[in-house]
Amino acid sequence: MRLGIRMPRVACRTPIGFLEWNLRSKGSTCRRVLHMTSQRASGNSQQVPATWLRRVLEDDHKPPKLYAWTPDSISSGAARLKKTAGANSGDDERRRIHILGIGNMGRLYATCLAKLANRPPIALVVHRKELLEHWVSQPGIEFTRHGKVGKNTDFDIEWWTDEQPTQGPVTEPASGRGISNLVVATKASDAIPQVDRLRGYLDSNSTVAFTQNGMCKLWPPFGEQYVRARFPGATSPSWIACVTTHGVISLGPFRSIHASPADAWVGSVMMPKPKPENNTAGEGPSYLIEQIANAPDLAARRVSMKELWVAQLEKLVVNAVINPLTAVLDCKNGELFVERGDGLSEVIDRLLDEASRTLRALVRDPANDEIFAEPATKDRDGYALEHVARRLAQAHEELDRRFALPRLREMLLGVAAKVTENTSSMLQDVRAGKQTEINDFNGWLVETARYLDGDIRLPTHERLIALVKARTTLTREEICERLLA
Repeated sequence: MRLGIRMPRVACRTPIGFLEWNLRSKGSTCRRVLHMTSQRASGNSQQVPATWLRRVLEDDHKPPKLYAWTPDSISSGAARLKKTAGANSGDDERRRIHILGIGNMGRLYATCLAKLANRPPIALVVHRKELLEHWVSQPGIEFTRHGKVGKNTDFDIEWWTDEQPTQGPVTEPASGRGISNLVVATKASDAIPQVDRLRGYLDSNSTVAFTQNGMCKLWPPFGEQYVRARFPGATSPSWIACVTTHGVISLGPFRSIHASPADAWVGSVMMPKPKPENNTAGEGPSYLIEQIANAPDLAARRVSMKELWVAQLEKLVVNAVINPLTAVLDCKNGELFVERGDGLSEVIDRLLDEASRTLRALVRDPANDEIFAEPATKDRDGYALEHVARRLAQAHEELDRRFALPRLREMLLGVAAKVTENTSSMLQDVRAGKQTEINDFNGWLVETARYLDGDIRLPTHERLIALVKARTTLTREEICERLLA
């Protein structure tokens, strides 16, 4: 595949995509552009669906009915805990934020959102009954920041399961009325399966935020396919994502240290789609985005789709190099960048080069055009086609330079200098015998390359994935021999 800059194109892959909608009313010029686009699309690769999407599309079961277990469901002694869930007004329920997954990211977001001046009701959603029991005996999130230990018990807490409770209230999530605001703070591999499980409680009045490492799976090219399959018509929630650079260390259930305060970015991952005339949705994603952006100590800011997309891609490249190499070498991050004349720097360059070729091809995929065209300037007839074309050309040229090997190397070294003494999350997972996020980092790159162009090969990433999955530990010389073969 040629990696030069292509002429700007207009996306028409999605049925109601941003540019396609605008082109329908632009006359013969647009028909010519659409013809050029269809020629480009027909010459594309086999468009292999991602593994996660294929699994979703093959599952034709109806969404399950779930029950919301509370402390009352497991212990009569839970009566001493503060209850708020049943006493809130309808407005409070629309403001309520459910946080699914109470690991480090879930605790960080819950703690920061709870500090808002006009804080919304917050419900923690755990994934095991044992965690609900733990909360009953030791309620509260303990969060240590700058050496000061803080504890907050002012949360509702629930466990969502298909098993009906034998005592206490028998209710569904959000009382069966639909979840208004959901922050998904699970591991990356669990995010879409959990959302898919909850789809019966999500609709066009819902906003779902993802906080995972790696790329949000609902970005183009696969997001639209998932939404069309699971939320037909105009029933889809609004989808947003966060890029979080804070460092948080777990001390056990509901206990964390805010080891490296940093910042976060938040924004939409899909263009807003037209709603039916009888839709009652209020602010769409704006409410949850603003709550996250204003949360004290989170240092988050709202960004455009393009800024968020680029930030997630750059963070993914860093994770796809540092995490698996440290996991196989069993070393701190800084060891990777010490020159010992054994070829490890060449391994890093190969990983970066393969990532660079994939990202530069991704930039030129028509499915992503709506990301680069947002926001566009309007004329009296709507979005000016010429203006959109210029924005696309500028974005392609800018990102082709930004994702080139020298720039990615410079970015990686800049991040590495700040995390030299840190132990990567993947190495921590390996040491703890937990599942790693290798599929969501390096695996994402491999699947994306396969989707975009059958000629793009990522052999270094593929070998590294195999080493991590086999829980292999090697010396620097051994890993170089394996990966440079």
